Amino acid sequence: MIETNRLILRPLTYNQLVKYTECNNSLEEELGLNRTSRTISPELKDAFEQTILPNVADTTKDYLYSTLWTLISKEANTMVGDICIVGEPNSDGEIEIGYGTYDEFQKKGFMTEAVGGMIVWAKSQPRVLSIIASTEKENVASFSVLLKNNFLKIGETDTLFNWKLTTKLPE
Repeated sequence: MIETNRLILRPLTYNQLVKYTECNNSLEEELGLNRTSRTISPELKDAFEQTILPNVADTTKDYLYSTLWTLISKEANTMVGDICIVGEPNSDGEIEIGYGTYDEFQKKGFMTEAVGGMIVWAKSQPRVLSIIASTEKENVASFSVLLKNNFLKIGETDTLFNWKLTTKLPE
């Protein structure tokens, strides 16, 4: 787990991920959290089925680099969003992150804080040299999170900005 000033970032196990996808508050009950009206987008459900669950089930992989980390507000004792790492570090020591804040908790700085916590964790991982992310060009809130955490824009496509933060120099 990662702890920040207002949040606990908790990596979910395979069974917890299954409960997460059910959106019936069974995960919240297991974790001793207040109930939520959380929903899952079709895109996230597809990501669970195609990538997240199979990778977390693969015992040859470090599940921390494949699972969803749920963001828990200490004050509200509720889930406020999620962050994930898209696989183990590549040959250049890069990990990619993706994230989302639940609608009712947006614009409160939770994700900026969570990404900051993930950066601290990444710096402690020997194989991680940098973190990359992509944001939609119109999603100002998403790329503001990265700017506030000192990510640099390293490129763009027609629809996306690409970002990178170096966590340590190669040895």
